[in-house]
Amino acid sequence: MRFAKAVFYIAAIYGFVSLPPLYFAFDFIGRNDPPAITHPQFYYGFVGLALAWQLAFVVIATDPVRFRAMMIPAIVEKFGFVIAVAVLHLQGRMSGQQVVTAVPDLILGPLFIAAFLKTPGKDLNR
Repeated sequence: MRFAKAVFYIAAIYGFVSLPPLYFAFDFIGRNDPPAITHPQFYYGFVGLALAWQLAFVVIATDPVRFRAMMIPAIVEKFGFVIAVAVLHLQGRMSGQQVVTAVPDLILGPLFIAAFLKTPGKDLNR
């Protein structure tokens, strides 16, 4: 259980540090990596949803056995982004420099799987 707690707390801390600055980077991204973002609701929606997941990671870390089932959507969340970035890159719609944004999720995804596998299932007969 220590491993799962550490993995999910580290993931949450990383997210809480790296995501909030994106609320202030909207125009900066458009200037430095054109074209400008044309659908701000998707951009800000992504940031808000990603921050909500950081809260879910904290909840999972508080009791990995109890919240083990929530590790499955957390794994999907990590690999969903990695797969999307990989497909966009293969289609020529993202540069190699942009692909780097998926590296943290590429690292955390397997760690989430390991945490899931190392965490015992909840005994429903208690």
